[in-house]
Amino acid sequence: MTLDPGEYDVSELGPELADVADVEELREILDTEKAGKDRTAAKTLIESRIEKFEGDDEEEPGDENGDAGLDLAEMSAADVGNAVRKIDDVERLRELIEREEAGDNRDSVKRLVENRIDSVAGSEESDEREQLSPEEKHPELDHPTADKQYVKALDNGAYRDMWVYCETQAGELIDVSLEMLGKARELMDEYNRQYDAAERVVAVLIGDDVAGHADTCIEHGADVVVYHEDDRLERFRHKPYTEIFCDMARGGAEPPMGVGEERTPGTDPDPADWRDYDEPRYTLFPATNNGRDLSALVQGELDSGLASDCSGLYITDVTVSNPVKTGGSGNNREFRRVLHMKRPDFSGFEYSTILCLDNPTREFHPQGASVIPGSFDVPDPDPEREGAVIEHDLELEDEWFRAEVIDFDRLDGGVDLTGNDVVVCMGRGISADPTRGMELAVELADRFESADVGVTRGIVTGSFNFDGHVEQYTAEERQIGETGQEIEPDLYVAAGVSGAVQHKVGCDESGTIVAINTDPDARIHDWSDYFIEGDLFEVLPRLIDGIAAGEIDLEAAADGGELE
Repeated sequence: MTLDPGEYDVSELGPELADVADVEELREILDTEKAGKDRTAAKTLIESRIEKFEGDDEEEPGDENGDAGLDLAEMSAADVGNAVRKIDDVERLRELIEREEAGDNRDSVKRLVENRIDSVAGSEESDEREQLSPEEKHPELDHPTADKQYVKALDNGAYRDMWVYCETQAGELIDVSLEMLGKARELMDEYNRQYDAAERVVAVLIGDDVAGHADTCIEHGADVVVYHEDDRLERFRHKPYTEIFCDMARGGAEPPMGVGEERTPGTDPDPADWRDYDEPRYTLFPATNNGRDLSALVQGELDSGLASDCSGLYITDVTVSNPVKTGGSGNNREFRRVLHMKRPDFSGFEYSTILCLDNPTREFHPQGASVIPGSFDVPDPDPEREGAVIEHDLELEDEWFRAEVIDFDRLDGGVDLTGNDVVVCMGRGISADPTRGMELAVELADRFESADVGVTRGIVTGSFNFDGHVEQYTAEERQIGETGQEIEPDLYVAAGVSGAVQHKVGCDESGTIVAINTDPDARIHDWSDYFIEGDLFEVLPRLIDGIAAGEIDLEAAADGGELE
C-alpha cells in the first residue's frame, strides 16, 4: 500500500485516490482507514472508488432477486446503497426497510432504500400517498416543519428576470457584485436571443446609503436597480436583510398561504408597478460570508433551492429521465430555461453541475446560486446604458433589530494576494519541517519586488506546528482556492501542493505555474507549466540562490536538469 488515508483530510483524499486503480490496494487503504481514523466520509469515498473498478458484473449478495441473502446488520450504509441498486421490486425493498426497523433501525439505511423505492416507483406511487399536513405527519413536534415534497409555494406562478444581490462593504460595492452583474448581463442577453424574450437583469441594493451605487450597477449590466435604505442597515443583519429581499422578490405582498391553491399569475402576490410577475426566475448572490448567509435564508424563505460556491453558470434546456422528476419510470421530461450551476465537487475529482428542477408535485423558483468571487471578469462600464431605479418601500419591524452593535473595530483589510506579480504557495509537502518550509516560502517571495506567500486548505486545516515568526503566513486569509482567494499573478510557485480541483480554481489563471513535488503523478503535474520533481527543501534553496545570482533555468530544471 502506497497511500495512508490518515495523512489526508477527506477533501484531500479524493484527489490522492484518483490514480489508484487497483481494487486490492484500495481495499488495503479502506482497511487502514477502518483501523485508524475510521471516518464515515472517507470510507464512503474509498468504497465508491472500489465500486467503480469492480464494475456492474460483480454478483450482489443474495439470490436472483438480489436481497434474500443481505445481512443488513453486517453491512454499512454504503454497502446497502450499492446492493439495492440492483433491486427493482418495490415489495422486496419494503421488506428490507422492515428488516432494518426490526434490527439496527438506522435512518441512513432506511433513507437509501426509500430513495430506491422512489426511483423505481416514480411519482405514480407518490401521487397515491395520502398527503398529510405537517401537524398530522409529525404530531410529536411542537413546531413541525413543512414536508417539502408536497409544498407548492405558487400554483401557476409567473417567473421572470435574473436578480443579483449587490453586496456593499464599508459603503462600497465589492468587486464580486460587479462580476455577477457582468455575467448576468451575458446570460440574459443570450437567454433573450434563445427564447425570443425580453427579460432583465435586476440589481438589489440593501443598506444605509446605497442609492448612490445605482448608476454603477446600471453601467455594469443592470436593467433595473431596486434599493432599500435605512440607517439601521449600516451593518449586515440576517433578519431585516432577508425580509427586505423576500418582500422585494414577492412584489411587496405577503407570502402565499396554503398548499396547492389555484391562482392567476401576477395577481397574488400583487406585482410591483415595474414588473408583472410573482417572483424572480433566477437569483445570484456573492459567495462571501454575508452573501452565503443571505442566499440560504432567502432561498429557504422563497421555498426554493440553492447551489453554493459556484464558478460557472449557463442557461439551456435539459431532458431528464429520473422518475422522481418525470412522474413515472421510462418517461423523459424536458425542462426549459434551466440555470446550470457548476462547482468543483467535494471529492476533488471533477466539476459537478447542479440543477434546480421541478418535480411532479411542486416548483423550484427562483433557481439560485452563490458565486465565488473572482469567477468572472468585471465588465467594462458603459456610461451610456440606461435603466430604471426603484426605491423599495417596507416598514421595518423593531423586532428585526433586537441585537444591537454598540462598538466594533474595522480591520485594515487583511491579506489581499490578488495584486502581486508573484505568489509562492505552500502545501502539505512541508510536513517534514513545517516552520522551515514557510521560512523558505517567505525567503523566495522576498527575492521579488511584488510577491507574497499563500497556502492551501491543507495548511489551514491541518495540525501543523509553526513557530511564531512564520505563523502569520499560515492563516486562513492566505488560503488560495475555491473557498479562499482566486489570484492571477504573473508567476505562481506551488511547493508541496497536490493540485486538487478546489485549489486549481484559485490559481489556474496565473501567467506561469511552477510546481515542485516529489510525486511525478501529482494532479498538479497535469496543469502546471513547469513541474520540478524533487524535495521542496532541496529545490527552494537552490531557486532562491539562483534568483539572487540572476542565474536560473526553470525549463531545464523541469526537464530533469540541474538548477544553475
